Amino acid sequence: MRHQSIWEVIKKLLVIIAGAILVAVAMNYFLIPANVYASGFAGASQLLSKVISQFTPLNVSTGFLLFLFNIPVAVLGWFKVGKTFTVYSFISVAVTSLFLEIIPVKTQTADIMLYAVFGGVITAIGIGITLKVGASTGGLDIISMILSRMSDKSVGTYFFILNAIIIMTAGALYGWDKALYTLLSVYASTRVIDAIHTRHQKLTVMIVTKKASELKEAIYKRLVRGITMVPAKGAFSNQEKDMMIIVITRYELYELEHVIKEVDPEAFTNVVETAAVFGFFRKD
Repeated sequence: MRHQSIWEVIKKLLVIIAGAILVAVAMNYFLIPANVYASGFAGASQLLSKVISQFTPLNVSTGFLLFLFNIPVAVLGWFKVGKTFTVYSFISVAVTSLFLEIIPVKTQTADIMLYAVFGGVITAIGIGITLKVGASTGGLDIISMILSRMSDKSVGTYFFILNAIIIMTAGALYGWDKALYTLLSVYASTRVIDAIHTRHQKLTVMIVTKKASELKEAIYKRLVRGITMVPAKGAFSNQEKDMMIIVITRYELYELEHVIKEVDPEAFTNVVETAAVFGFFRKD
């Protein structure tokens, strides 16, 4: 874990809090009033809250369930994913849960389709900016990462399976029109997250630098990733340089970007999607 300035930490926390508030607003103003379900743990909490209130005398809020579900996930994430990532992600969950309790739920809806789409888009903006600063909104992100490391399947596979369970349950209990609206909301959310951050779970980063030795040491201190060094030469300048090739997960992109800016702001960096990795790739 790298040393961060106080301003950098504050800036990161402000973005995470803003993202969490957006998720809470999207749910209480758009998704919950329309009986459309969010993706991931937020949707599971929303669905379970409604089931409990409808079939039992208890009334358990969505915010409380979201916080409760993420406690064991945070413990797993602490040991399996990374301490810094988990702490920031749990802060996001805590703030989302708090504002789900504070923000009143809108009681009337006009056009359910509009509410489903806008709810999904606003949720995605909150999630996207959180991912952009190297954190997550907890829950499904962390569980999917752990599962993918255990079985070597893509994180997207587990997102699809867990969201499919939410959609099918909503459809079976409350009508398939609700399931279809939920599917529309999840699709809109996914597309916006892809646009803000990246849909690719693994990325290949190629860095052309004159400070390969210093950059290599800095990367090794902060990321546990292998680096391939290739001699390079500027075609116009004829300057001798090195090209560093490294494969990372999307959650490490924020950290790597800041390492490069600190050590060699003049480095040329190209980030490309990675469809598959054959050979050794660290997963834990």
